[in-house]
Amino acid sequence: MKTFMANAQTITRKWYVVDAEGKTLGRLATQVASVLRGKHKPTYTPHVDCGDYVIVVNADKIELTGRKWNQKLYYTHSGYNGGLYQTVAKDVMAKFPTRMVEKAIVGMLPHTRLGEQMANKLFVYAGPEHKHQAQQPETLEV
Repeated sequence: MKTFMANAQTITRKWYVVDAEGKTLGRLATQVASVLRGKHKPTYTPHVDCGDYVIVVNADKIELTGRKWNQKLYYTHSGYNGGLYQTVAKDVMAKFPTRMVEKAIVGMLPHTRLGEQMANKLFVYAGPEHKHQAQQPETLEV
């Protein structure tokens, strides 16, 4: 018996919608990243993007445990000496409600061209509405 290797012609992709309301950020991110990679499928192949599309709604209602709202830091850099900026999680959520969920999920994907293809199948929305009804997404419980 030969080992099955997926390729672009044998992949079938599905659409899933995930409601992030009341969910813990890291636990949600691990499961969504696994679906984006395709590790939930029996036909998973590491060198092929065989994952599914994921829509995350209510990203502004995500929860963090402990005192992370005031202690978790997000870093950016201007590229100049001394240009490191750090922002607390509650400020990031106030200014960009979807960014925390996006960064958590994309950070769990490979940091390669293949990982970029996987990340392009992620759609995050702050509210309960999304514009992908035509794809008839299934609900994914996390």
